[in-house]
Amino acid sequence: MTKHGEFNWIELQTQNTDAAIEFYKNAAGWRFQSETMPNGGKYWLAMLGEKVVCGIWTLEEGSSELARNRWVIYLHVDDIDSALAQAKSAGAEVLREPWDVPGVGRIAMIRDPGGAEIGWVTPTSAKAG
Repeated sequence: MTKHGEFNWIELQTQNTDAAIEFYKNAAGWRFQSETMPNGGKYWLAMLGEKVVCGIWTLEEGSSELARNRWVIYLHVDDIDSALAQAKSAGAEVLREPWDVPGVGRIAMIRDPGGAEIGWVTPTSAKAG
């Protein structure tokens, strides 16, 4: 899997999941399988052959600015709390404090000093490499 400092996951957050799935099915040759999230919603895994390449989830209408149509990349960090402290001291802004995602890990969202947003994740041991 991934190690500290490597990209861990890529995810499309969209208000029109059906259109996104149709587009990437035709444009990239992906197929999709859904999983049920803890809140009852669907999370779609994009597959290329047998390899999972990314995830797609549906945004709620009227969500905050953090929840707009976009691709999000997640960086693997070994200790999210320590990494966030280092990021803040280096000029990053924490957009969303860490939260736990069962079976995935502990995630936070930051904006780097240049203005780019990125997710950071400390994967669960089952997902870590």
